[in-house]
Amino acid sequence: MSHAFQWTDAAVRAALSLPRPSGDTDWPVFSQISTDTRGLQPGALFVALVGDRFDAHEFVDVAVDAGAAGLVVSGPVDVPDGVAVYRVRDTLVALGDLARFRRRTLGARVVGVTGSSGKTTTKEFIRAALESTLRTHATTGNLNNRVGLPLTILGAPQDVEALVLEMGTSEPGEIAALAAIAEPDVGVISTVGQAHLEGLGSLEGVFAEKLALLEALPSEGLAVVGDRPRTLPVRARAKADRVRVAGWSPLADPDLRPLEPQSDEAGRYTFSWKSSRIRMAVPGRHAVQSALLAAAVALELGVPSTAAAVGMASVEPPSLRGEVRRIGRLVVLADCYNANPQSVRAGLELLSELPAPHRRIAFLGSMLELGDQEDALHAELLQEALRRPLDVIVATGVFARVAPALEEEAEGRLLVEEDPLKAFANLRPHLRGDEILLLKGSRGVALERLIPLLEEAFGAPAVTGGGN
Repeated sequence: MSHAFQWTDAAVRAALSLPRPSGDTDWPVFSQISTDTRGLQPGALFVALVGDRFDAHEFVDVAVDAGAAGLVVSGPVDVPDGVAVYRVRDTLVALGDLARFRRRTLGARVVGVTGSSGKTTTKEFIRAALESTLRTHATTGNLNNRVGLPLTILGAPQDVEALVLEMGTSEPGEIAALAAIAEPDVGVISTVGQAHLEGLGSLEGVFAEKLALLEALPSEGLAVVGDRPRTLPVRARAKADRVRVAGWSPLADPDLRPLEPQSDEAGRYTFSWKSSRIRMAVPGRHAVQSALLAAAVALELGVPSTAAAVGMASVEPPSLRGEVRRIGRLVVLADCYNANPQSVRAGLELLSELPAPHRRIAFLGSMLELGDQEDALHAELLQEALRRPLDVIVATGVFARVAPALEEEAEGRLLVEEDPLKAFANLRPHLRGDEILLLKGSRGVALERLIPLLEEAFGAPAVTGGGN
């Protein structure tokens, strides 16, 4: 019978590649590894991270007063006797080293998930598909960076069988660094598109960053990718020996396509997969693809298809990621958590497909972190919106900046105002309360500020489902 893992002094030194000290120093077993003095448990090992706007070395005294029994530091600190100090060059790297060491002590299969859009939704479908059969631990919230991913691993229970880790990026090398910590057995890429161009430079830069996940797979590892863009499956096969492709097109593997798909009035699909008929709670074609990516992972990890199907059907959307809210007779597609060209297209596609007895309105906020391609990409998406069967398109932020060149072809359907709140005030007299309204913008734009105004105008809210 194996013993539960413990963070002994020897384990910490092994993880950090530090030599054993001379003498017989008897350090305690650390109760946890923490990067935050708030909620720190007595006996914890505190890692003093350094960021652009903070230096946790300034809070070492607070950590010790809270009961920290050990410190991982990269700078000079004064601590009382009896507190272990582990000196490293970079405490962020050290946090990753501790997490990698812990990952290697677990008997779990590790699934890494990334993508320009849809990665959080895909991660949730994978978690749900696996947890009916396997003890599963997954990323929560937005803990998908070089701090959050190690903390997710470090928080995994001893008996975990599947570890599902979301991986985010905004600059070259982040996915490679995260994959080096996680050492995934399965790598999932939902899609690759023009996102975080400010840091990644170009679509080719985004491809290189996302494909780094597949480069980290062992020879027997599995790559699971979406079928859009068309080059993604091809490029995945150049990086991994075993590749599964999920989606709607003939590029997807036959058993990872939706059969007999039907959608309801909220854009939620029902489709057949294996021997199951799956009724999605999350609307949109992109959500079906996320579910099928999860299906491929479930099959790889030995989960029965019927159990995986039940799990996938149970997934509800994270807040503000494509929720369908009914406010009186008004239907609001609240998709305010993130925006890049691919996710805006998905939102416009869903809005266009929904049965609309009355008017369809797209309220668009800026897509952030697009670098010097910002204006061109906003203009391209605004043109796409104008080609769709939409009655009103509200252009705010950068969309408003590029809108004047498109006013002629808008044929009176375009409402232009840079500030979202002022734009809503201009739109409000034209709303009867029976429209379908898409709110789509990046997190920094906070279009959810409009929801209380809609509730005040048209009645109490009711959340009925959601998406990406």
